[in-house]
Amino acid sequence: MTGIIQIVLSPLIAFVVGVLFLGLARKIIARVHRRYGPPIYQPVIDVVRMMSQRSISHGALFELGVVLALAGSLVTVMLIPLGGTEAFQPFAHSVLCPLSSSGGLLVVMYLMLFGPLGLALGAGASANPNASIGVSRKMLLALAYEVPFLLVILAVMSQYGSISLTEIVARQQQASWGVLSVPLSAVAAFLILPAMLGIRPFDLVTAPQEIASGPLAEYGGTCLALITVQKAIHLFVVIALFVDLFLGGGVNLATFLVKMLAVFLAVEMINAVLPRVKIEDAIKFCWKWPTALAFVQMTITVLSK
Repeated sequence: MTGIIQIVLSPLIAFVVGVLFLGLARKIIARVHRRYGPPIYQPVIDVVRMMSQRSISHGALFELGVVLALAGSLVTVMLIPLGGTEAFQPFAHSVLCPLSSSGGLLVVMYLMLFGPLGLALGAGASANPNASIGVSRKMLLALAYEVPFLLVILAVMSQYGSISLTEIVARQQQASWGVLSVPLSAVAAFLILPAMLGIRPFDLVTAPQEIASGPLAEYGGTCLALITVQKAIHLFVVIALFVDLFLGGGVNLATFLVKMLAVFLAVEMINAVLPRVKIEDAIKFCWKWPTALAFVQMTITVLSK
């Protein structure tokens, strides 16, 4: 029964917190730009409104892409520890992570690719040129940040001798946080966070001023509402993963969410003040400094063992 409750609770927490963060992001950007901005609960209003609107379909793949992207995010949430006790004895039963024994960091990395692949399927079925441009940017951006992200994950796994996120969090709480044990990897991961979230200066995929929201150009109604939900859960997943890898997770759900909020606010400050870069500049950046820092840290970690 506990496992069933966790399977329901983890995606629910991710959805609520993710939607709250989406609304908070719009409010923060508005305040930085000296505007009042919409209410924090505006994304909830948008989702409810879109659910009641008519959705135009371009075929089965058009809708299947949305389902694939959302399913990937939902499964990923259940592989990420969302706070627990310091002891973690045994690991799988004292932390909110229903699929803690079903995979490790590499599985999480693969599942996170379901979002770009799902959008690529749907956008391809729409035959909209703006959507095609957005998808090509999405896949190139994913290729750009996956290289340093893989090096970051390898360094963390080498440092703590495990591929299990739950065990990595437990060892951080027993010793020192990842930001102290593998500092260069932490910096590299923070540098690619905006790219993984698709926000400025890497908001190249949707870019309303250039390609009319890119892959989302043909979506509306229920499908667009589900994409918004997927975006909220993906936001939660990326920030939660950073907290688990480098900030020791949380001794309980409350402290975990506080750490997530701190990371989110730091990333949103970058989003609020930096302009969009070109796709080639985004690739050069991700393959330069984050990759170099992550590679140096991985080398140091492996040689010190």
